[in-house]
Amino acid sequence: MQGIKLTPTSYIVLGLLARRERTPYELKTSCAEGVGNMWSLQHTQLYAEPERLAASGYLTVTQEETGRRRKVYRITDAGREALGAWLGASPTDELPEVRDIHLLKVFFGADPLPIARRQARAHEAKLAEYQELTDSLEKALEFGQAMALRAGIAHEREMIQFWLDVAEAAD
Repeated sequence: MQGIKLTPTSYIVLGLLARRERTPYELKTSCAEGVGNMWSLQHTQLYAEPERLAASGYLTVTQEETGRRRKVYRITDAGREALGAWLGASPTDELPEVRDIHLLKVFFGADPLPIARRQARAHEAKLAEYQELTDSLEKALEFGQAMALRAGIAHEREMIQFWLDVAEAAD
């Protein structure tokens, strides 16, 4: 029954469900609290993808008989196997995609000064959020989660400096 193309969204859903069963709403909130800081997803994807994965045998789904009739998804052995193969795949030289709407606007001639100032403040706020997480959770995080948080902190610091440099050059 498998044979569908698995995407990064597929692996996010499988990875979250490998930790524990969840409803689509719980997938959405878990994503927003963690992986959503490094991989953007539309909420609709986190409602549609589990259905697609269940139809292909990577997940099972049960629906409550009464009340809100929520669906609860669980990873299957096939889902664990697919996730394990993806996690164990050899690293590539592929670089991450940069998708920054503000940089795109500057590229096409927008006034960089107000954008740079606003973006520096936004990245400062995100850095503060990450640092607060580090202070409260660092010892509770798994290695990979801690490394992702460190990468987020480094990224925010670099982006703050970048936008401050843009503001200085534009001023």
